[in-house]
Amino acid sequence: MSTPAHDDHLSDASLSADPLSRERSHLAASRSALRAMREDVESLDIADVTANWVNAAALEKQIEDRIKALADLSETPLFFGRLDYLHAPGAEHAEGGEGECFYVGRRHVHDTDGDPMVIDWRAPVSQPFYRASKKDPQDIALRRRFGYTGGDLTAYEDEHLSDPAEAAATSKLLQQEIERPRVGPMRDIVATIQPEQDEIVRAGLSGSVCVQGGPGTGKTAVGLHRVAYLLYAHRERLARTGTLVIGPNRSFLHYIEQVLPALGELAVHQATVDDLVAHVEVRGADEAATAVVKGDARMAEVLRRALYSHVAMPAEGIVVVRGSRRWRVPVYELEEIVRELLARDIRYGAAREALPQRIAHAVLVQMERAGEAPDDRVQNTVARNAAVKAAVKAVWPQVDPAKLVLRLLSDADFLAEHAEGVLDADEQKAVLWVRPARSVKSAGWSPADAVLIDEATDLVERTHSLGHVVLDEAQDLSPMQYRAVGRRCTTGSATVLGDLAQGTTPWATRSWSEALSHLGKGEAVVEELTAGFRVPTDVIAYASRLLPHIAPGLTPVASIRENPGFFEIRAADAGAAGALAACRELLEREGSVGLIAADARVPELAAALEAAGIGHVGPGEETTPAIRLTLVPASLAKGLEYDYVVLDEPRAVVAGEPDERTGLRRLYVALTRAVSGLVVTHATGLPPQLG
Repeated sequence: MSTPAHDDHLSDASLSADPLSRERSHLAASRSALRAMREDVESLDIADVTANWVNAAALEKQIEDRIKALADLSETPLFFGRLDYLHAPGAEHAEGGEGECFYVGRRHVHDTDGDPMVIDWRAPVSQPFYRASKKDPQDIALRRRFGYTGGDLTAYEDEHLSDPAEAAATSKLLQQEIERPRVGPMRDIVATIQPEQDEIVRAGLSGSVCVQGGPGTGKTAVGLHRVAYLLYAHRERLARTGTLVIGPNRSFLHYIEQVLPALGELAVHQATVDDLVAHVEVRGADEAATAVVKGDARMAEVLRRALYSHVAMPAEGIVVVRGSRRWRVPVYELEEIVRELLARDIRYGAAREALPQRIAHAVLVQMERAGEAPDDRVQNTVARNAAVKAAVKAVWPQVDPAKLVLRLLSDADFLAEHAEGVLDADEQKAVLWVRPARSVKSAGWSPADAVLIDEATDLVERTHSLGHVVLDEAQDLSPMQYRAVGRRCTTGSATVLGDLAQGTTPWATRSWSEALSHLGKGEAVVEELTAGFRVPTDVIAYASRLLPHIAPGLTPVASIRENPGFFEIRAADAGAAGALAACRELLEREGSVGLIAADARVPELAAALEAAGIGHVGPGEETTPAIRLTLVPASLAKGLEYDYVVLDEPRAVVAGEPDERTGLRRLYVALTRAVSGLVVTHATGLPPQLG
């Protein structure tokens, strides 16, 4: 690899008298071409091509989205790399195949003749930018990386993959991009995707993938870029079926929400699990032991039994009167119809809708035997007959999912009847409400109750399935929550992202095989990311002291950062002074600062920051160049990253959880949010597990 270029120190000058000027000229021309592409879309006249206002509105929305996708973000480099092929792609073995040069960027840009000026990073021709190596150059002569200051191209760095004499070296520009200070929401990593990450990003749509990744391995970014890649490779299919990104909370979703739009993808929905199951208003909370039982997959069987207990075998036959004729369906024939529908294992509601048609069909068979020739209209009329409707109501009544769960949680006898052999007496007592609610609206539903209602709703009527679902921070989901997510991708695929060591709920995932089974994706491939790009070496090494206590057997993250980072442990007096002093110090550096503390200490720290005149925001709120400090409760720190972190009172973080293991996992999360530096302040001593 050639010497990295600085602002005025150019590498490999033999390529041109002034290579950097040439690359800047290509950047300017590419921006002009992108502007022309956008202007072409803006000038479209759809007056003569739409048949009605509905088509016009749909087309206008498509044009509006296309214009947004073609936006030129001044601070976002239009291209970040260049590939010089030895031969024309696809012609490696052709005689005299002439090589081509391709600029790799976030989106495709072409000139007025349709010739590409920037190639989308997701295109097959761009793949060697991430995968090519000295051992496998993939027909690449030169790989060039570009360095930017703001939106200005200021440096470049070359790697001659076809030259065996050139020693491999760590890319300085790659390191700088990884360590670049950040203010505001999460950025894409399209310029720094590593080979092992790229394999996951480009995995096919038909298969599901589970990514176990420790802090700083880029698993969240990999999941988001996988969505962007799948939308590129399967746009029409996913446009029909839809894509969804599921995160742990609103703060996290706000943090990642700009990544896909920056890559030109605007149609991906984001939600939390609570959003998915919002059938009722959640106003209550469960004790940990209760939530564990309600989140257990066995509750699905209890709900199924309770629902189908409403089906009753007919006590008598049906007489259908049509004109002067009376048609009788005997009780044994009705029983056969009901048993056949039960055996088919279709949704409760679908079977209920099918029942009157089956009864009507039995009547039509009798009519045909009597010499009549009834058609479908006659069958539909019979199905709506009062006697048939009365029989259906008695045999297969409608069931409201929320009322079903309400009864299970309120009626000890009803629960005992359907939980027999599934839940023991203590577990049944744990889920029963102490004060039964009178109605669905007055009930103090908990998040776990809402998931039960979602399960019951799916038993009645099939949940709509999407083409692809990304589930982040998955280690914190209960089995019933996994089932709720799995219902949203029964006919599609999933990307599951998480870290078993960061599970901080009482029901946290014990193994990915178990979790994927509940999700309905037992065939998913489990990939492990162990190379740390974001967390400095000294910080991740310190945090990894907790792994034997929180996730024995898990491979520690190995930081590939050459910069060990800034790391200090400071004893402080009781109160907030130590943490505030560290914040002031770190705010003198460039980049974002996160002050992470046990939830119970956040009010005290917020008041101290106010009194000291130090501006700050909460998780999910946008930082600015003027206000770069975020005060973060430890319970909301998961998935967030800051250039510098001040961790206040580790013992308080551990003590804030219901048990020590969960507390140590919460501490592990808090310790690993820093990209460039960490200061730990404590007045009460450190947890012994940290040595």
